[in-house]
Amino acid sequence: MSARLVVLISGNGSNLQAILDACASGELDASVVSVISNKADAYGLTRAHNAGVEALHFAKLENESRSDYDARLAVCVSAYLPDYVVLAGWMRILSSSFLLSFPSRVVNLHPALPKTFPGVHAIERAYAAYQRGEIKHTGVMVHLVPDEGVDNGPVLAAQIVPIFADDTLESLEARIHGAEHGLLVKTLQEIVTKNNRLS
Repeated sequence: MSARLVVLISGNGSNLQAILDACASGELDASVVSVISNKADAYGLTRAHNAGVEALHFAKLENESRSDYDARLAVCVSAYLPDYVVLAGWMRILSSSFLLSFPSRVVNLHPALPKTFPGVHAIERAYAAYQRGEIKHTGVMVHLVPDEGVDNGPVLAAQIVPIFADDTLESLEARIHGAEHGLLVKTLQEIVTKNNRLS
């Protein structure tokens, strides 16, 4: 049975596009039932609209706490009956008010290897570390989000991305994003296939 995905984004949505394309081609046995952004101007909402997928800006209310926002978001997402919630460039840390509604079903993509460069600006920080001679490569990972820890949940998949001597930050970013697109789709398909076998 085709899996139902809700994708949360905050920006450009290139990883969302990879998911949409994989669903359309049949590479990923799933459908994106809603795309939700905390930012009204996120280009990913346009990508969703262009693919015929419901696109929703979910705004934070004035003086609303993080916990209350997340609880409201959980109600919104639950209405779509998702099998998985995919964080594809979602730039807010989700609290237990959201995560407890979707145990072992929130999947995050992070542009670094496990236990390296958690949080924002991971690519820039990896590039700077390479320039200082501290690392020889970086990578990407897909992991579950069980709690409020930042980019440290159970790892589903990881892929090394080399850093070359003539790399600019832009060329490294492009190579990491390419790796992200492939790894995210492949990992989601593995999760969906495994779930179908168990159900």
